[in-house]
Amino acid sequence: MSGGFAERVRSGFTAAPAYPPSDADRRTVRIAGLDLPLLATTAIAVAVFVLLFDFTRTFIPEPVQDLGRAAPAIRYNAIERAILFGLIPLLVVVFAFRDRPSAYGLRLGDWRWGAGLAGLGCLVMTPLVLILAAQPDFRDYYAISWAPTGDLLLTYILDLASAEFLFRGFLLFALLRAMGPIGLVVATIPFVFVHLGKPEVELFSTMLGGLVFGWLNWRTGSIVWSAAAHIYILTLAVAAVGPPG
Repeated sequence: MSGGFAERVRSGFTAAPAYPPSDADRRTVRIAGLDLPLLATTAIAVAVFVLLFDFTRTFIPEPVQDLGRAAPAIRYNAIERAILFGLIPLLVVVFAFRDRPSAYGLRLGDWRWGAGLAGLGCLVMTPLVLILAAQPDFRDYYAISWAPTGDLLLTYILDLASAEFLFRGFLLFALLRAMGPIGLVVATIPFVFVHLGKPEVELFSTMLGGLVFGWLNWRTGSIVWSAAAHIYILTLAVAAVGPPG
């Protein structure tokens, strides 16, 4: 009986979902002699440009930028990301790719494994997050962003659900169908770079964390569970840091 359970667990972790390319995924465009997969190349280009607009704060007014990382500025940035990282890629999927959003992770997918693994991950991460929240560099960075928990939760739902869709929905699933599992690694690279400037322990953990979240989405076919875990972890971290002073 225990052997059967262990085999089911092993199979659950190693089962490889199939992401066969459709005719649209196979379509190529020739640019300067290069035959490029049209959908995956478009997804990369869209991701690059929305990340550049986010980095340059092009659409954030100067008075908001002057607030730095204060909670109102973080909320404004989260709204901007909901548009740049969430709405724009979604519009590209629906109107340019003429595809179903569910093919890019906007579905529950394998919800039993998704909910179980996300819950287990949050359980493991909770004490680690609380230890990090007590570190001086972590407090120095995040204390200015502190707000009541309900406000933090709303901010990070807007921010991180959109980011999960951009990196591990829109980009990841386009790359999986174009290049196979290595697409998971490629989609993690821009996720790491958006953490530049954050505390070192967080920055250097993002490669592993991004791969784990990417694997979870690959395994379940959904962004819901990585988004839920990501929102929980960051909300807990900033809430635990507390206000400045």
